[in-house]
Amino acid sequence: MGANLIIMSTTTSTTTSLKGGEWLIKESNAFETFTPEGFNEEQLMVKEMCLQFLQTEVHPIADRIDKLEPGLMPSLMVKAGEQGLLGASIPEQYGGLGKDFVTSTLVNEGLGGGYSFSVAVAAHTGIGTLPILYFGTDEQKQKYIPKLASGEWKGAYGLTEPNSGSDALGAKTSALLSADGKHYILNGQKCWITNGGFADVYTVFAKIDGDKFSTFIVERGFEGFTQGPEEHKMGIKGSSTVQLYFQDCKVPVENLLGEIGKGHIIAFNILNIGRLKLCAAALGGSKMALNSTIEYAKTREQFKTAIANFGAIKYKLAEAAIRIFVSESALYRTSKWVDDKEIELANSGKPFNEALLGAAEEFAVECAILKVHGSEVLDYVVDEGVQVFGGNGFSDEYAISRAYRDSRINRIYEGTNEINRLLTVDMILKRAMKGKLDLMGPAMAVSKELMSIPEFGNEDETAFAAERKSILNMKKCILMVAGAAIQKLMMKISDEQEILMNIADMAIETFVAESTLLRIVKMVDKQGETASSIHIDIMRCYLNDAIDRVNKAGKEAINAFADGDEQRMMLLGLKRFTKAAPFNSKDARRRIADKLIAENKYPW
Repeated sequence: MGANLIIMSTTTSTTTSLKGGEWLIKESNAFETFTPEGFNEEQLMVKEMCLQFLQTEVHPIADRIDKLEPGLMPSLMVKAGEQGLLGASIPEQYGGLGKDFVTSTLVNEGLGGGYSFSVAVAAHTGIGTLPILYFGTDEQKQKYIPKLASGEWKGAYGLTEPNSGSDALGAKTSALLSADGKHYILNGQKCWITNGGFADVYTVFAKIDGDKFSTFIVERGFEGFTQGPEEHKMGIKGSSTVQLYFQDCKVPVENLLGEIGKGHIIAFNILNIGRLKLCAAALGGSKMALNSTIEYAKTREQFKTAIANFGAIKYKLAEAAIRIFVSESALYRTSKWVDDKEIELANSGKPFNEALLGAAEEFAVECAILKVHGSEVLDYVVDEGVQVFGGNGFSDEYAISRAYRDSRINRIYEGTNEINRLLTVDMILKRAMKGKLDLMGPAMAVSKELMSIPEFGNEDETAFAAERKSILNMKKCILMVAGAAIQKLMMKISDEQEILMNIADMAIETFVAESTLLRIVKMVDKQGETASSIHIDIMRCYLNDAIDRVNKAGKEAINAFADGDEQRMMLLGLKRFTKAAPFNSKDARRRIADKLIAENKYPW
């Protein structure tokens, strides 16, 4: 069987040589793809430690956290710091654990089910700490990072303003050098600042002399720096969210972070990592919400039987598990790519900060995809969770109501899902125009194939040949639609956001479906088809639906920019490329649901 399963690669590329976005034009080798089954013992222990921390320290006081009890969240963060949970990715020389990127991603997943606490920790360890770690001088890092790693100091990040959200570079906060040259004088305000009410250290963006977008390290207590009252929010109520005010705030010149006028490099590079880590946290939240939904469905009786026995409920449980499994597959595939690229860059002589930032930038497309997919999976899981709980799901007595409220923000921050969809396509196209990604050759090949007569016979009979062909054809759909749209619209394509978002949806579905198939190939090779039968069901259910979603998005895009013979030709091509054999997804979902019910949790 093993020999028949080495079938996912038509190239000799390895994970380290694969470039960001290149999965679109190349097949990946399953045996060079990292999957969650490859976690080592230490990584599994780290994740378990995170889950235990939530169970013992966070969940019992979730109501108190939501009421913003003074000092409670900072004290929890100190406890997390004492266990090393705030410094997983920080080098040992600065008081961290110096773990690899996959391990630090696992920490985000493990703490992802902590409601507002997980938001506070993610903000602190990500945007609150990493700008200083990656862009700070030696003096700045020595001063701030050890205290941030331990939790003695808490971090926050000030980018968003009342009139600049997604348009971050439209910020109005200003910075002027003082007459004596010792301080920058900041004026302006920031809003929606996570951890803002209790943080000690803030990474703040402002324009020097009105046009040089730059970054500053601002400490609580600096003259002219104040924080507003706590915002009252729909969800993540226990997360401190305030406005920051700068009125002739004096920031020492040595607290300039990075180079003058290069603040955008800090802002956007940190967001790449943040997007991937948000997917991880959403994954952790999804698993926790599904577990509570499964338990409730087994104990809630209607018509003299547990509602878990009803087909309509089984569908919801199974679909939630399917989406979690596939999102996890894409997340850790990408995390290992970042890990490998970081090592590759470090071995080539790049310093620590440039190695990881370069690795994250290389896979910025995938980070954007993960942010969208992970946040939308969590929204699905908690929404259907509330539905399974029925009226009780609408009651604050049940944790699923908190999970539902807290989930909604994930589609907004770290770049809205709309922005991330647009970025996904924009970044791929820019790489193609710069010659970093050869899209033209494969796109021309698809165009030529559309004009030819389909070949029959010589069918591939190796394992999962049909699924591999479906993934390949989904990629052809993307190349066909994107290639034709660019050719037709040229520079105007940036104004056609609906079309770009259609293409992004096709890319998201394809990347996630391929990641899942690669994972299944490895699983079957290791434990056989019988032992992996439920996982195969998961993959086939998702792929079956993903093909339909690619067809729908492709059709909408084609109808928006093409007409006449060109339109007819592409619609025929789309139909040809999204053709799939009949599949009984009802029975497959029932098998998945039965496994969840038997295990009383999401077991994978």
